[in-house]
Amino acid sequence: MSLLPVFLKLDGRTGLVVGAGTVAFDKINSLLKTGLRLRVVAPVARAEIRQLAIDGRIEWIERPFEIADLDGIDLVIAATDSAEVNAQVYREAVARRILANSVDDPPHCDFYFGSVVSRGELQIAISTAGESPAVAQQLRREIDEQLPVDLGPWLEDVGRLRREVLATHPHGEARRLLLHQLAQRKICDSELCPSRQLARAPLGKQPAGSSAKVYLIGAGPGDPDLLTVKALRLVQSADVILHDALVPQAILDLASPLAEVVNVGKRCGVKCITQQELNALMIEHAQSGRSVVRLKSGDPLLFSRAAEEIAALTAASVAFEIVPGITAAFAAAAAIGCSLTSRNSSSNVIFSTGHHASSQAENQSLHAPLPQLEDATRVVYMPGRDLRVLAQQWLDEGLPPELPCAVVSRAAHPGQQVRSTTLGALGNVEPVNAPSLLIAGWVLRESFAALNMLEQLVGKE
Repeated sequence: MSLLPVFLKLDGRTGLVVGAGTVAFDKINSLLKTGLRLRVVAPVARAEIRQLAIDGRIEWIERPFEIADLDGIDLVIAATDSAEVNAQVYREAVARRILANSVDDPPHCDFYFGSVVSRGELQIAISTAGESPAVAQQLRREIDEQLPVDLGPWLEDVGRLRREVLATHPHGEARRLLLHQLAQRKICDSELCPSRQLARAPLGKQPAGSSAKVYLIGAGPGDPDLLTVKALRLVQSADVILHDALVPQAILDLASPLAEVVNVGKRCGVKCITQQELNALMIEHAQSGRSVVRLKSGDPLLFSRAAEEIAALTAASVAFEIVPGITAAFAAAAAIGCSLTSRNSSSNVIFSTGHHASSQAENQSLHAPLPQLEDATRVVYMPGRDLRVLAQQWLDEGLPPELPCAVVSRAAHPGQQVRSTTLGALGNVEPVNAPSLLIAGWVLRESFAALNMLEQLVGKE
């Protein structure tokens, strides 16, 4: 049976709590916040409940429950130590068509108390239909940790601005879109606040001089669960999302239905737009007052041309903010259970890419020589499908053929693949699906040993 989630207005109504122990006290505290006139019936009461009665916040009737206590009551909570009394309260309430809740007794409940996360007037209630209050409480804690602490005051500002819009703009689609746009923006106290100016401008016309910000955000390796909390919040509230081709649909689906989502990436060397056109697009949207997310696969500061975008935004006097993401190297290392550094075998990590810069001569090797650090773990982004040139170059540089190597495809994705090999055999590795990443270094020996042990254990089962 599916429950109907509702938020009741109880101000001025009369409620009854039967019982005055610890459980009853928790329910009383929740109910008092609603403005419910509360009556408590119990022969004895804990000190805090007696004090509430002394203060005039509740009415305490110092005796056992009687059927007549239900007269004139709108809501009943049975919270005594006696299952028989609680069941009686519920039966009598049902007979009078009064909504009732017998605490921790799901068959005798017309409704359940949810685990609530509050930020001012914002309330998020979680119910498991009595199956596991502990699960509801755990989810409440997780949600509470993710919500901004200033969400309550912001919601009050949005509410006041919404009422102003409803009073000054005619009903229609343009007004609805404006209200959705305001619900995604910051609101300051100043009368020059861009959001306030937007609310007061004629519908469909952006006020002059307003501006927003460009967020350079790392989408991580592709698993939505690996987004940072800040990245998730900004993606959900953006007006425009300009994303790389490798950002998966599961992350793009987190965007607002009203957001403009544009693929500006490239696959297999084929670009949707040039970097100059992308820079102009970011600047144009930002200068029109829209919140722009430039969503990059992995981390925005590693092999993503962020330096060019930062320079373009700076030259255009457009504010920007960088939100780091989990880079593919860390996701790939995690996928194979390998630390990129080790006190025993590697104190350095070298990040490089298999793609040469456009300024290099066409006849130059695809893979520029790497610094000679014998104990370094080498990570190569976008190594390509044919690894023979890179393998031979490293061998020519003096790296040993037995150096462990791993090619990781689609790290942290459901279709993840791992090819374990050595430098001497790297050129013969079967091609894997893009995006892929190559890790080489002595730290892999420990990872390979663990993987072999795991495979042996699985094989015995």
